[in-house]
Amino acid sequence: MRRLDQVRWPSLLSILSALLTVSAAVSTMVPGDTVGDGASLASADGKFRLGFFTPGSSTLRYLGIWYNVSRKAVVWVANRELGLNDSTGVLSFHGNGRLTLSDARGVVYWSTGAAAGVANPVARLLDNANFVVTGSGARGDSAGSYAWQSFDYPTDSLLPGMKLGWDLRAGRNRNITSWKSADDPATGEYAMGMDVHGDPQVFLVRGTARLWRAGPWVGQRFSGIPEMNTYDDMFSFSFHDDADEVYYQLVVQPAGVVERVVWVESSGTWNRFWFAPKDQCDGVSPCGPFGVCDSNDSPVCSCLQGFDPQSPQDWYLRDGKDGCARKTALDCRNGTDGFVRVAGAKLPDTSAAVVNYTMGLGECRAACLRNCSCTAYASAQVTGEGTGCILWGGDLTDLRLYTNGGQDLFVRVAAADLGMGRLGDGQEVAVKRLARNSVQGLDEFKNEVVLIAKLQHRNLVRLLGCCIQGDEKMLVYEYMPNKSLDVFLFDTTMASLLDWNTRYQIINGVARGILYLHQDSRLRIIHRDLKASNVLLDKEMNPKISDFGMARIFGGDENEANTRRVVGTYGYMSPEYAMDGIFSVKSDVFSFGVLLLEIVSGKRTRGVFLSDPTINLLGYAWSLWREGTGMELVDSSMTGSYPAAEVLKCIKVGLLCVQERPEDRPTMASVVLMLGGDTASLPQPKQPGFVVTRGPSEGLSPSSRGESCSVNDVTLTMLQAR
Repeated sequence: MRRLDQVRWPSLLSILSALLTVSAAVSTMVPGDTVGDGASLASADGKFRLGFFTPGSSTLRYLGIWYNVSRKAVVWVANRELGLNDSTGVLSFHGNGRLTLSDARGVVYWSTGAAAGVANPVARLLDNANFVVTGSGARGDSAGSYAWQSFDYPTDSLLPGMKLGWDLRAGRNRNITSWKSADDPATGEYAMGMDVHGDPQVFLVRGTARLWRAGPWVGQRFSGIPEMNTYDDMFSFSFHDDADEVYYQLVVQPAGVVERVVWVESSGTWNRFWFAPKDQCDGVSPCGPFGVCDSNDSPVCSCLQGFDPQSPQDWYLRDGKDGCARKTALDCRNGTDGFVRVAGAKLPDTSAAVVNYTMGLGECRAACLRNCSCTAYASAQVTGEGTGCILWGGDLTDLRLYTNGGQDLFVRVAAADLGMGRLGDGQEVAVKRLARNSVQGLDEFKNEVVLIAKLQHRNLVRLLGCCIQGDEKMLVYEYMPNKSLDVFLFDTTMASLLDWNTRYQIINGVARGILYLHQDSRLRIIHRDLKASNVLLDKEMNPKISDFGMARIFGGDENEANTRRVVGTYGYMSPEYAMDGIFSVKSDVFSFGVLLLEIVSGKRTRGVFLSDPTINLLGYAWSLWREGTGMELVDSSMTGSYPAAEVLKCIKVGLLCVQERPEDRPTMASVVLMLGGDTASLPQPKQPGFVVTRGPSEGLSPSSRGESCSVNDVTLTMLQAR
């Protein structure tokens, strides 16, 4: 699709005029006039000509309009579906205002209807290349005075003043369609037109398949053409939408390309000024629902914050058409949902969107929150500070990002997935917003604030601020772009991004962070809820321990404490804490050991293992260790090579940390030393706590060994999982 624009360079018109070969151009026909093959009409300013031409290598003749500087620059064809076999074609203008194209035998190849109600009709080629039938007294400046006009029947070119879209009064849809080929101007496979459903937008289609979307009009430009902002000093654009008409004031190439071209006098050629589609993100929705395409990224498809790939395996193979699904369901009833800002976006498909031009952005946000089916909102006009409101319901499709241009889109996500925010100075932050029915009450919230405010360590997340107002409780943390460890660890696709060096770095970082809490900080702190989802990762994949809502401060001479309220996450809790409510620094050591084994294996502590469905991760690791096959525990999705001795050392340290009796577990100071040293001096681990035995044949049951053993089928009536 080409758009043959008029450039606002004062010298161009004079240059074009100098190129004209006709000194006394004839632009008007009156009843009885004819234009035969070899003759032509020219616009009054000499820029356009109407006559007969033969395209490319064809032998057929067509009646068309072209720029006078180049006969190849044909912008309109009358008989595009039926060419003449010879040069006997004649354009005739009749007394009733009808135009006909016929040959010497009288066969009619093209015609218009009669100009009803028009006295003394004339046909005129205007300076904008519009061929019109109107009354003799009209100068052709008003479209309302035309009985017929070629602009209502475009071919492959959209000219300045031409309308692309719907005349709702006449029920006429003005599309532009490609030629079949450079030699055949007949209607080709590709078309460009306006979809008036929802917020109107322009589509490039091939049959019924949508290939490219310009997006909705957002003031001075279409959402999907940010380059239009840079044309202000050369071109002007307009968009009209009312009860009567919806239209946009380019050429569709046979290959399905939309382009805008300008005449460059110095080279005597048409120059491609802009074109689409230009990259793989210009296709319609290559990344599927809630997927976002970025041509500057690799892979180009990613999921919006709060969403994961719908088909991880296909996503891994660079097939994103299935898009993404929510991690957490929306919670409209309790009002905890929030919005993630997507900057530099091409707005999603607006075919089913709702538009209100009287709302401000704040009102738009409130309206979306009130509607449980609303999934996103944005400004309808980006001029000035932005006005109007677009509301989306259902899936968001055909979303992409631009390096320059684009606009803000606000996508609704659940409170649990609200990670990204920005302070007034531009610093990115993560906001933790507690649900109104959260088990973490006001006491835990204040506890977290007081604790983190006093802690400073590279492996602990930094608290930047907090807010308590009514039922609202929020914590503002430093932003961790790689989210939490569990996002990588327990997803087969993401886990492949964690090589051994990265995993070992995370293990050591978490160990140093816990050691700081237990020994090196001003306060001795027991975390009580150490797990993969509470280990955040910065952009270099450095770990930072978070979520201190369940943490407890110990006095300098305290070693352990007892609580009636057991809180934490089952699977990470030590036996003495889960069974009797006794916690100490050794409780955190147990949780660290579980986490270490999860990092090595890529398996959840409470997962099901094919070797024995009744066994958990600790039992699985212990069984492999006793059989001398500890390396089988290593995550199969881990890429690259890794030192077996270092891996086995980590497994051994992990098993030592999850010993059933607290006194058999090392301190975190010892753990840090173990991880940095060799395995020769390490004691041999015993059976871990919470291990389900495989049977008497292995000699591990309490009856066969006479040992006490904690079991994992105990009921914890006061357990509050998080």
